Amino acid sequence: MSLEIVYGKDETARTEDNPTWVKSTMKRLENHFDNLTIKQIRMYCQCGYGMDEKLELVKGLVESSSNMEEFGNSDKAKAAGLYSEKGELYLQVHFCPCPMLADMDRLDTNTWCQCTTGYSKVLFEKAFECKVDVELLKSIKMGDEKCLMKIIPQGTIWK
Repeated sequence: MSLEIVYGKDETARTEDNPTWVKSTMKRLENHFDNLTIKQIRMYCQCGYGMDEKLELVKGLVESSSNMEEFGNSDKAKAAGLYSEKGELYLQVHFCPCPMLADMDRLDTNTWCQCTTGYSKVLFEKAFECKVDVELLKSIKMGDEKCLMKIIPQGTIWK
């Protein structure tokens, strides 16, 4: 089934340009799976570029703070798109970093964008040393002014 989703029944997707391939592949995913399963599949599709640099930054922020408010409201955190509000952590990006979507103005669903929740999950689980859930709240490619994720640690970060 995975080959059919990636390439289509008659493998015509092998010759599609990126925007067409993204839209048709996401449609095939959406036709075969429920939203939770789609999110889980797409979370494993994260590319991981720049992870070491970002991990170093986030670990440094953890070390220099004693709680979520300090962590999310430092100047370095804000410069990286992080902020804390009422004890909850958010990550915002004001541009779409995905090279596959560079030639696309808009997506019909947030299916493709779930890979960024996977990237953020890996990043923050390594930095926080606990399980983390990530919710995609906004997406530029869905017409929002920014991409916005809620980062939800499932364990204790500061002992």
